[in-house]
Amino acid sequence: MVIFAFTCLLSFAGSLLTAHLIDTYLLERISILGSFLGFERSYNQGIAWGVQLPAQSILILIALLLMGWYAWSTARTRMSQAGFGLILGGALANVVDRFPDGLVTDMIQVGAFPVFNVADSCITVGLGLLLLEIVLKEKKKKKTVNEAESLQDS
Repeated sequence: MVIFAFTCLLSFAGSLLTAHLIDTYLLERISILGSFLGFERSYNQGIAWGVQLPAQSILILIALLLMGWYAWSTARTRMSQAGFGLILGGALANVVDRFPDGLVTDMIQVGAFPVFNVADSCITVGLGLLLLEIVLKEKKKKKTVNEAESLQDS
């Protein structure tokens, strides 16, 4: 569970630190690839990518706590521990970032995609890791079944 705790702490701290730095120092958009990619301060009332937060916000916190408990108790592989750690750390960072003013600080602008933050990225990468693990397990299971069938045919 060291990987889970480390990725959770790292994504939580990194997300809050970048939000604080953007709030404090970014006064105008910084272009990296013209109008396609850059840093732009934006505030979000909703959850990820501008989706509006339901009135029952406490339910989100309860869901995060339940997810953390589930992750802690079921994550067996390094990949699932890292995935759950990234998701939980990013989600908690967005909740904490919202406390002072009800808004989440977003700062990464890519094309026409809604502006997002490091916490959103952590959540997305964490989900990607969990999906990748599922795909790899299925691939391994199919390979094992095919090998067993080949041995039976011999």
